Amino acid sequence: MKLTGAQIVIECLLEQHVDTIFGYPGGTILNVYDALYDYRDRITHIRTAHEQGAAHAADGYARSTGKVGVCFATSGPGATNLVTGIATAYMDSSPVVFITCNVAKPLIGKDSFQEVDITGVTMPVTKCNYIVEHADQVADIVREAFAIARSGRPGPVLIDILKNATAEEAEYEPLKRHLHHTEGRLGALISRASHDLKAPEPDLNDIEKLVDMINASERPLLICGGGVVRSRAHVEFEEFANRLDAPVAITLMGGGGFRGRNPLTTGMIGMHGSQASNMAVDACDLLIAFGCRFSDRVALDPTSFAAQAKIVHVDIDRSEINKNVQTDHHIIGDAKRVLELLNERVRQKDHTAWKEYVFSFPTQTEYELASDTLNPRQITDSIARLCPMETYVATDVGQHQMWTAQHFHYDFPGQLLTSGGFGAMGFGLGAAIGAKVSHPDKVVIHMTGDGSFRMNLNELHTVATYNLPIITVIFDNRTLGMVRQWQTLIYDQRYAATDIGVDLDYVKLAEAYGLSGRRVSNQADFEDALKEALACGHGYIIDCVIDIDEKVKPMVNGGDPITKFLILD
Repeated sequence: MKLTGAQIVIECLLEQHVDTIFGYPGGTILNVYDALYDYRDRITHIRTAHEQGAAHAADGYARSTGKVGVCFATSGPGATNLVTGIATAYMDSSPVVFITCNVAKPLIGKDSFQEVDITGVTMPVTKCNYIVEHADQVADIVREAFAIARSGRPGPVLIDILKNATAEEAEYEPLKRHLHHTEGRLGALISRASHDLKAPEPDLNDIEKLVDMINASERPLLICGGGVVRSRAHVEFEEFANRLDAPVAITLMGGGGFRGRNPLTTGMIGMHGSQASNMAVDACDLLIAFGCRFSDRVALDPTSFAAQAKIVHVDIDRSEINKNVQTDHHIIGDAKRVLELLNERVRQKDHTAWKEYVFSFPTQTEYELASDTLNPRQITDSIARLCPMETYVATDVGQHQMWTAQHFHYDFPGQLLTSGGFGAMGFGLGAAIGAKVSHPDKVVIHMTGDGSFRMNLNELHTVATYNLPIITVIFDNRTLGMVRQWQTLIYDQRYAATDIGVDLDYVKLAEAYGLSGRRVSNQADFEDALKEALACGHGYIIDCVIDIDEKVKPMVNGGDPITKFLILD
């Protein structure tokens, strides 16, 4: 049948079981939006307040569901407003297909109104990107884009469709029928798009070598990284950890890959890692890291990192091997499959003495539980106690992000939504929107700081428009807290450009959008506000007044050995 390029886009999205699109309309993408109108009973479109919010929402949708997120934007500033969201998805291996539309082909290269080379701009931060010049290219490229986004190490893909290609007609055949009789390259592309591209099967010799290393180890330590979350390998990882009877340190991106309530958990690792995690890295004789990039926030000083250990790296992406830390052994493969093979071969171990040493160190930061002030631990403890265990948590970036990672126990992949690799302030509310739209029956908490929140508070408009009962908890210390912490500890208290300035009334801001809010300064008031927020059925802001000099503890300075704590509990 003949359809316009715009109609083919929507039909291909339905082929990929897309049920939700986040985006913002504009001139060059209007043909696609016009086509979408006829499918509004099958695909939900969420128009955000800003394209960056749409990008983060599609990312939050992808992380919380394990499916591919989809985001629309128009050309020029619409497309460039996506870039921070694209880079965030790229750094954290989140599968999102971004579809932009550019000016028509005769106008390309003429500095036309809202023309931009968005494929050139995004090339470094996408797995792949495309320019679509004609309608007969649309179906193949959309199908291939989804296959690439979800396959191997997941990530974002961008498709830039020229406006003329959305208006032209081309022959369209539905994917399932097309598969039976298409041969050659086109058939291969369609087949590739309809089945996940499989990761390489792990080499059994590599598996057996690791089993031998495990059998020889007396002090093994596991690191749960973001690859365990992306692979949805949490069940297999927990079985392996229990079988190995080894402590488990969790990276920021690994939250939810291993149950925080499992007694083998040592807490977060790295710059703001627990003493138990960091001391274990220093003392272990075998370190096995699954889906971990060994970034500069984990292996702060690569030369001294796990210096007494044989280091084993399991990752789906060969380019990560020996990139930051030199390993003694590695296995290339999907974390879930590698763990299945290991669990078939590893016998039950007992490392009681080693665990006693590791857990002699704290796994969490302790705070004074004063009743007349509010500290981060009180906030997180109250949320954990009053909210359902399956609550989704989205964060922005800064001190609140670290407190949220340190003190919450995450039990399943996609429960924690945070910008780890790119560290994008403004990520949280968009991601929370994506999680709430995809899980309308679950509680979604947006944890933020007053600095980060000012970068994305415009998305309260989206919360109000679609009546999304997202609870925003602001750690309000009237400063850019993490930057101030560094200025206090490293820059001789020279507080340049970190004071927030205008003391914004967040309760009135909430009310301006038709939402509710409360300002609180002690734990009892916070809990009253949280109960009200859980019951109200619409968006709610809790403005939590905390001390301006509250710090994330512990802390190791960048470039220092992981056990050289600048501050402790």
